[in-house]
Amino acid sequence: MKIAVTGANGHVGSNLCKTLLDQGFHVKALAHRNTGAIQDLPLELIQGDLLDRDSIRNLLHGADFCFHLAACISIKGDPDGMVWKINAEGTRNMVEIARESNLQRFIHFSSIHAFQQHPREEPLDETRALVTHTGFAYDRSKAEGERAVLQAISDGLDALILSPTAIIGPGDPEPSLTGKALLELYHRQIPMLVPGGYNWVDVRDVVNGAINAMTLGRTGEKYLLSGTWHSLWELASLICRVTGSGTPQRVVPMWLARVGLPFITLYSQFTGGEPLYTSESLQIISEGNHCISNEKARRELNFAPRELEETVRDAFAWFKEKGYIH
Repeated sequence: MKIAVTGANGHVGSNLCKTLLDQGFHVKALAHRNTGAIQDLPLELIQGDLLDRDSIRNLLHGADFCFHLAACISIKGDPDGMVWKINAEGTRNMVEIARESNLQRFIHFSSIHAFQQHPREEPLDETRALVTHTGFAYDRSKAEGERAVLQAISDGLDALILSPTAIIGPGDPEPSLTGKALLELYHRQIPMLVPGGYNWVDVRDVVNGAINAMTLGRTGEKYLLSGTWHSLWELASLICRVTGSGTPQRVVPMWLARVGLPFITLYSQFTGGEPLYTSESLQIISEGNHCISNEKARRELNFAPRELEETVRDAFAWFKEKGYIH
């Protein structure tokens, strides 16, 4: 059986490809740029991107299932328009060509950010409305990608949607934005913490839920793949406990972090690096929903998220093995 995967070189994509190969599937992987995470895997590699319809046709030719993970992630808007092009227009290309193919099922990876977060103290489940024009660029683009998939489903495509929260864990090749945040906490590059937190989920549990969705998921349904909400202080303390490092412990008011935002931005522009935080990341941390329900995924996909401590311990063991920490 042939499985097509977009975004195969990312954190989830590379872990998914390895697991599929271990289970005996033939994997066709679409990769746009760096393929270091999958270059040694015995898979069929297709160079291309979501805006190149010919490469999508090549990917889906002969495939039985498709996992669509490729996305442009941003916490600083959409300055060059690529967030919208990749996440919205690219997904539209994927489902249009998928409808022309003989796929048994199309599994689309959306994001928890596609959903409206407020009211944040009330449970957020699959019935929550998608963001509209008032959301951040990334959020709007992922919501539009969902709408494209839902329209294709109404037109006859066998597809479903998975929406994970903040994914962390081992096998993080670049590393990802969340992986970088873990390392920044470990190296004390984040000198102080802010109030708030996030819902963290293990990459291996997301992969297992996705593979189960091939046969257990229902056409046209959405499934939230969430873990548990923990504050940044709790996450930093956990990193300290499992690694023995002195992670930052002081929590400063959010207003103080916002005061420092122009200086953080200016410094990143001067050095050419990524900013330590942005206005979007501060809002995500402070205003994200605390009660993201994974009950439907547990019930229908046998989704079973593990404890955060195991995830953090295994993530840092992997970071050490790969030389990110000593």
